[in-house]
Amino acid sequence: MDISQYLDIFIDESKEHLHNLNGSLLSLEKNPDDKELINEIFRVAHTLKGMSGTMGFTKIANLTHEMENLLDAIRNDRLAINTDIIDLLFKCFDTLEEYINIIAVEGEEGEQDNKELIIKLNSVLNNNEGCKSETSIKKEKADRVNNLSEYAINIVKKAQEKGLSAYTIDVTLKEDCMLKAARAFIVFNTLERYGEIIYSKPSVEDIEDEKFDLSFSITILSKIDENIILDELNKITDVEIIKIKKLDNMNSINNDKTLEGTNNIQNKDQIKTEKKSKKKNNKVGKTVRVDIDRLDNLMNLVSELIIIKTRMEEVGGRTENHNMNEAIEYLERITTSIHDAVMKVRMVPIDRVFNRFPRMVRDLSKELGKDIKLIMSGEETEVDRTVIDEIGDPLIHLIRNSIDHGIESPEERLEIGKKEFGSLYLRAYPDGNNVVIEVEDDGRGIDLEKVKRKAVDKKIITEEIAYNMSKEEIISLLFRAGFSTAEKISDISGRGVGLDVVKNKIESIGGNIEVETEKGKGTKFIIRIPLTLAIIQALLIKLKDEIYALPLSSIKEITTIKSQTIRKVQNHEVVLFRNKTLPIIRLDEVLGIEKFDEIDEREELITVIAKKGDKEAGLIVDKLIGQQEIVIKSLGKYLSGTRYIAGATILGDGSISLILDINSLF
Repeated sequence: MDISQYLDIFIDESKEHLHNLNGSLLSLEKNPDDKELINEIFRVAHTLKGMSGTMGFTKIANLTHEMENLLDAIRNDRLAINTDIIDLLFKCFDTLEEYINIIAVEGEEGEQDNKELIIKLNSVLNNNEGCKSETSIKKEKADRVNNLSEYAINIVKKAQEKGLSAYTIDVTLKEDCMLKAARAFIVFNTLERYGEIIYSKPSVEDIEDEKFDLSFSITILSKIDENIILDELNKITDVEIIKIKKLDNMNSINNDKTLEGTNNIQNKDQIKTEKKSKKKNNKVGKTVRVDIDRLDNLMNLVSELIIIKTRMEEVGGRTENHNMNEAIEYLERITTSIHDAVMKVRMVPIDRVFNRFPRMVRDLSKELGKDIKLIMSGEETEVDRTVIDEIGDPLIHLIRNSIDHGIESPEERLEIGKKEFGSLYLRAYPDGNNVVIEVEDDGRGIDLEKVKRKAVDKKIITEEIAYNMSKEEIISLLFRAGFSTAEKISDISGRGVGLDVVKNKIESIGGNIEVETEKGKGTKFIIRIPLTLAIIQALLIKLKDEIYALPLSSIKEITTIKSQTIRKVQNHEVVLFRNKTLPIIRLDEVLGIEKFDEIDEREELITVIAKKGDKEAGLIVDKLIGQQEIVIKSLGKYLSGTRYIAGATILGDGSISLILDINSLF
């Protein structure tokens, strides 16, 4: 039987299973006692084994078979899971992903060997090489039960050497407590009077946001006797149970019973939450897999239909034939509905890009010895399939930069009074016809003076120019090709290849990038990208004899301003508009178009107020034509990259109109 016809289905389904495997492994690392996660990973390995066996891909089948053996031992308590095993399972995932990627290109598994990986899996299973001793497993278990990071454990050990005591304090609030976060805040304040809090579970942010049931756990270093702490905590209203455990020896397994009991309660809650979320995710709709080329073809046909419709409108405008105009109106409604329907088909959640980052952040954090928490939101935000393909690489660059340059090491963070773990936020949300993606860290921020010094040293700018530069101008230096402030080059960053690539890539899809930074507090990159790249609503304007299109999503309003109210500030024209200073951009000057003499003499100037993020500018135009749905056509490789021009479109009378790139104007 010819099974090659099923290859595309095999690749698509394998990628979905690998996506689930990656998510389950990341969750397992945080909840190593969760048997449901082990079962889920086992099911994925089993399914991949069956699928690959049917297709004749023996290397994948053999590897997943050995994974099954290991996972079966774990779920039947014949083997205790530890960080080495999780790392090994991640390596298996990487190898499987590589096999699938090679199959997608070549149709075969390739030459990569997996014998070494299979030997390691067997060694761990047989409790030989790669398997930790009983003592070390117990120690890991104790550490895990304590839920302290390795860094926190080291702090406790050092504190104990200096004569301080470490206590783990489990606090349970009353069920009828109305303000849980406020009570937790009082507990934290009380404890901070008697020592230094080094750890809490859940995290402080989650407790502040009331993301906990009734219990939380705190680890504190103090010189004070535990009975005094207990007496003080007992004075707080709405606190029902307080358990204080002195950590005499971090490696002691004697603490297991008490702490494991608390931990199990929390894990049950987590499992319960995860089960709820799994139930939500299990709502599967009826779907059909469609080749992206077919969707692109359908989109092109819709684009042509819209151009024809625009021409029909143009012709219809010159006739008084009632039936003709009625038919054109009906055609317009139909084309708009078809366009909306095709656009919805092409929209995919941005989660398809975001889902690769938890693993990337985990691996980089481990590699750099940093403790970094990734907080993602808005994964369900939908964008065009073409945008999804383009946005992945820029985000990888920004996240790697944040982890490598932005977020400090745990030691450095504690020294300057920050939490030992760094936070990296990845957010997506719709904003009009754009999608905004933010990458924010709470690290050291960009040292603007250092950027200026580097630019002067590299002779990019002179010292005189550097002295007069604004904050925005200094930040723009970072997007120059080959510019880097890193003192040493690492595998992760520092070669000056990154931010210029990010900017070019985002601008190539009609987007823009902004940077907000504050020294010592962190940096935020804000990316705005269009929902779709093909068909947009535009405002047609006239400059002398030429018609230009302005994307409607970038226009705030249209007004007129009196020419005598325009003033010059530092050689730039501005006007006071609604109590705000509005920069004026004369489009004919920017585009090098000869002016009409009579227009210069007009008292009132037609002004289109355009926006780019929080910035606004008034664009002076000669004449307004009206709003129109336009199809964006590429300028071709010879004219691509032309300044101020984003593309071209075909108007109703068959003429060509250039689409202005608002982002490049100011």
